[in-house]
Amino acid sequence: MDYLIRANAADAQIRAFAVTTRDTVEEGRRIHNTSPVATAALGRLLTAGTVFGAMMKGDQDLVTIRVNGDGPIGGLTVTADTHGNVKGFPVNPEVIIPAKQNGKLDVGGAVGKGVLSVIKDLGMKEPYVGQCNLQTGEIGDDITYYFATSEQVPSSVGLGVLMNHDNTVRQAGGFVIQLMPFAPDEIVDRLEEKLSHINSVTSMLDEGMSPEQILDFILGEFGLEIGEKIPVQYHCDCSVERVEQALISIGRKDLQEMIDDGKEIEVNCHFCDKVYHFSVERLGELLKRASRP
Repeated sequence: MDYLIRANAADAQIRAFAVTTRDTVEEGRRIHNTSPVATAALGRLLTAGTVFGAMMKGDQDLVTIRVNGDGPIGGLTVTADTHGNVKGFPVNPEVIIPAKQNGKLDVGGAVGKGVLSVIKDLGMKEPYVGQCNLQTGEIGDDITYYFATSEQVPSSVGLGVLMNHDNTVRQAGGFVIQLMPFAPDEIVDRLEEKLSHINSVTSMLDEGMSPEQILDFILGEFGLEIGEKIPVQYHCDCSVERVEQALISIGRKDLQEMIDDGKEIEVNCHFCDKVYHFSVERLGELLKRASRP
């Protein structure tokens, strides 16, 4: 079962999150039939999304992370809530590019150069939007840079996806470790030294380490205090009602044009690939609803 651990250390001068997401990323791979490099890119962003979701306070809060690069994957979108639900999609799920010289999947090459955007819907009139330029396209480096520039929080981000030979997901997960503003230099130096000796997060997961053990390995000497455990899953909350509202929101003119075409329309959910069918008669009913004041 996938889950996320929230923790702190050094008398709350360090806060940390660690998560295992193998089943979640495999579900995304299955839904979108992603190539290995697209699975790795989407999986890293899904994993980051679970942490961003856990960082929010409100019960109805949502966060959307968008990676818009000029690489062949064409972009990625992930949305998460505070309850461990996450969903996402790549624009081009079938992208295939050569591996890097060390044999690893070239996520940075697939993503390219561009912008990372974080949109937080906190129930206000307008969502909070933070942006930064992509640093490497490898996702983890870009999230680290986002935290430093947009939220002014020094962070260490480890994200990883390990594939089986049959292109299913073998391991996936990650950690985010953040220094609070009042952390003294001694803590900063010790933590940086510890992090410099960390292997990849997937190697730790593949050795059988749990999120708790990963955090204990990194932060045990700092007085680690394990907090809340949150189940994590790939979950899409699309429905007929939501799609109807989306169609109504496009306006009477466009709805009328669809009706005039005289053909049934299909609406495809980007996140779960579910297809919704609307007859001309049903579109007419939606047009009436759109016409009401």
